[in-house]
Amino acid sequence: MLDFRRLILICEFSRRGSIAGVAESLGYSPSAVSQQLAALERETGTALLDRTARSAELTDAGRRLVAHAERILTMVEEAESDLSAQAGTPTGRVVLTAFPTAAVAFAPALARSLRRHTGLTLRLGQSRSGRGMREVQSGEVDIALVDDWYGRARDSDSLRVFPLLHDPLVLVVPRKHRLAAVDVPIDLRELRDEPWMATPDGEPSRLAVDRLFADVGGARPTPWEFEGLGTILSLVAKGIGIAAVPALALAAGVRGIAVREFPGSPVGRDVNAVARGSSVHRPSVSVTLRAIHVAARLLAADLEPVRLAHR
Repeated sequence: MLDFRRLILICEFSRRGSIAGVAESLGYSPSAVSQQLAALERETGTALLDRTARSAELTDAGRRLVAHAERILTMVEEAESDLSAQAGTPTGRVVLTAFPTAAVAFAPALARSLRRHTGLTLRLGQSRSGRGMREVQSGEVDIALVDDWYGRARDSDSLRVFPLLHDPLVLVVPRKHRLAAVDVPIDLRELRDEPWMATPDGEPSRLAVDRLFADVGGARPTPWEFEGLGTILSLVAKGIGIAAVPALALAAGVRGIAVREFPGSPVGRDVNAVARGSSVHRPSVSVTLRAIHVAARLLAADLEPVRLAHR
């Protein structure tokens, strides 16, 4: 009989593409992963990996086994969800990951909402943009809050996507900046020579700023680059420059800035929750998804007046 844990390993190898990647993802040593995959080959009686001195890849038999294993793992999770649903009480641990601004913004409402479920524990971590869906797919986490700048997030055979809110870019300036006055019109072409603060080239929010200027036919500004929207907001508050950031970043409560909406239909992102279809009926996951939706409605309501306010 095939070992269940080894099936998890070969599925993870299919996703990561290397033994080192599997080891890092699941917290094993590379030698332990290699030994377990070799044991799986002995169980199946066939070569599952084509190994060289520096790399390994799945054989045709390995790819066929991965397809079977993914179906088996999905069926096991569906069985667990069905049995848990019969119990009706959310218990155990739910692992949630989110991009950094969402983690900060959603955490207070989730903690307040879920603490009444005494048998449930929540682990909320942060992941870089683009990793959340992969972590749900691999089973590392139960739910991910992901940002979608291009409207591409869709349900798949194994994943469910739940829309939460739209998060537009807003202009943040120091409180004493001329554009802090709401009656002063915003012209992006006139802002190109301002001292801009932005995330590094290639980051999703930086690409969104570039699109913002492209939409008005202007050259993008050459900004000072900083990791983290919180850092950028603190620099704006100190009067060092201006920035365009997603409105959700304002949930951290930075003082000393003024916030303006861009004219027209500004660039923005959709914020979604993603979970495996096989797990959404498990009480612990279901109640957490409901809490996420409630938190999203509260945040959307809070952000509307914030976007036009001084902070």
